[in-house]
Amino acid sequence: MSLNLSDKALNEPAARLMARCDALAEISSDPTSLSRFYLTPEHRRVNDQVAEWMQAAGLKTWEDAAGNLWGRCVAADPAANRTLVLGSHLDTVPNAGRYDGMLGVLTALSAVEQLQAAGVRLPFHIDIVGFGDEEGSRFGTTLLGSRAVAGTWQDAWWELTDAEGVSLHSAFEQFGLDPAKIGNAARSSEALLGYLELHIEQGPVLEQRNEPMGVVTAIAGARRYQIELTGYAGHAGTVPMAMRQDALVGAAEWILAVERAAKEFDVVATVGQCQAQPGGVNVIPGAVQLSLDIRSGDDRRRDEALESIRGSMARIEQARHLSSQWREIHNAPAVACADWWQQLQCAVLSELNLQPLCLMSGAGHDAMAMAEIADCAMYFVRCKGGVSHHPDEAIQQADLIPAIATMTQTLIRLAQRFTD
Repeated sequence: MSLNLSDKALNEPAARLMARCDALAEISSDPTSLSRFYLTPEHRRVNDQVAEWMQAAGLKTWEDAAGNLWGRCVAADPAANRTLVLGSHLDTVPNAGRYDGMLGVLTALSAVEQLQAAGVRLPFHIDIVGFGDEEGSRFGTTLLGSRAVAGTWQDAWWELTDAEGVSLHSAFEQFGLDPAKIGNAARSSEALLGYLELHIEQGPVLEQRNEPMGVVTAIAGARRYQIELTGYAGHAGTVPMAMRQDALVGAAEWILAVERAAKEFDVVATVGQCQAQPGGVNVIPGAVQLSLDIRSGDDRRRDEALESIRGSMARIEQARHLSSQWREIHNAPAVACADWWQQLQCAVLSELNLQPLCLMSGAGHDAMAMAEIADCAMYFVRCKGGVSHHPDEAIQQADLIPAIATMTQTLIRLAQRFTD
């Protein structure tokens, strides 16, 4: 089983893939930027557009009980009982780039189109999914689409509201979905051969190594906290320096401690929010609200770094007569990509004369949710400067040639493995 995956043969599919990304970037709630959120009119439009492309490629399409879009390429034997899921998400962050998520859905479709054009039928079904919510931009909880598919939906989410006060429950009804049927979105693990997602790297490693593609080994586990550090407000002109309980100075000292701990334990940690109260130019800050995001592919190392960071906070509190309160708002374990998938992926890249560079994902992906029901794998595609979640997000059309070739060859090799 072989196809023509030469650069010349894939020039036109790569150009078509780039044009499709550009077309989806026009579907936005904001005429000046790309902003497309879960269960909105823009979600409906993007589902309809991608469904049209899927149908043109001969796929049967449907929308599940969570608003995720699906397209099936039927196996050589229509009665086959195993299915491979390919895909990513179709929603965005506010003021987004045009490749995060969408590229994975559309590259999967391009790979299936190569098989269809060559008349190749596989011994398993291929289901391409465009998840409705990975970013969590509207309701604040990420991976809603893929969690519904994985059967890990939580009823408490129905009470979540967006910035306009619309509940998730109401948004389902407005989109034409029945909240009572959310369980119908869940897929059975017994029927799934695996899940494979292609995504821009969202980091600079591939570009620095001059490689277009990479194999993901694991997706970092993340913990997030909201922290309030409390001191005592006072007059900026009358309280001596030695007598101050300045919460902002304590926060600044702690932020540097976070950076030191991240380097020491080889994790990534970010204080992305810092707001001083009461906020007067002539008032000593009496309280500071902070955030902490800490991630690693190794949960144990991440948690050791977290303990060090909390120890630093305790020492700062004692020295500066401050106090703190911590509230954990997110806790997701690291997800390892399946070993057999990584071996197959590295073999595919070698066959295509590409370096099988392996790297970890520091960002979360739908694969984290899908790992509950299937062996998961991811490919990364090089992106300019590692920039993502920003209008400057960019890829080279030339890199879409190896992306399509890699996804297509992976399907062929998986079919051979399946039949051996």
